[in-house]
Amino acid sequence: MSFILAFAGSNSSTSINFELVKYTCSLIEGEEVRLMNMSNCPFPMYSEDHEKEHGFSNSLNEMKRDIQFSKGVIVSVNEHNSYPSAYFKNLLDWLSRLDRNFIRDKKVMLMSTSKGKRGAVGALEVSEKLFTRFGAHVIGTFSLPSFGENFDREKGILDIELGDTHRSVLNDFLKSLH
Repeated sequence: MSFILAFAGSNSSTSINFELVKYTCSLIEGEEVRLMNMSNCPFPMYSEDHEKEHGFSNSLNEMKRDIQFSKGVIVSVNEHNSYPSAYFKNLLDWLSRLDRNFIRDKKVMLMSTSKGKRGAVGALEVSEKLFTRFGAHVIGTFSLPSFGENFDREKGILDIELGDTHRSVLNDFLKSLH
């Protein structure tokens, strides 16, 4: 358990949540970080019939293993109509079917961003409840509103107050790992 696993809850190749996760990872020093790009991880829509016929994919088993062997997880969830995307909910459905305890006792930093002023806070709240239900310890949450105005791919979070809050949540998460 010597690495931090980081990913976005989006499978979009242009995910702004993945941009936020990449930026967050760039701030971490002295830790191994494994950054997963979920646009490379397609999963079929969960159904009992599909599970019975095909079982669990290697990529799903690998993801579960990475979560369980990590010392902590950083996730940024995207939002579709005030809820986590179908992709992210589907991923959690598959993982919980594979092993109900896939994230039990794991320390989690949970984030969200969107182009809108709410910063995907609806998806963030729902995801926090889901992770807690599966036994994760959500150490802190951070929502970045108005991604286009508050984030630059070269400079990171532009708003000083939001940047300070983000850094504080990240520092609390990192301290919890030791």
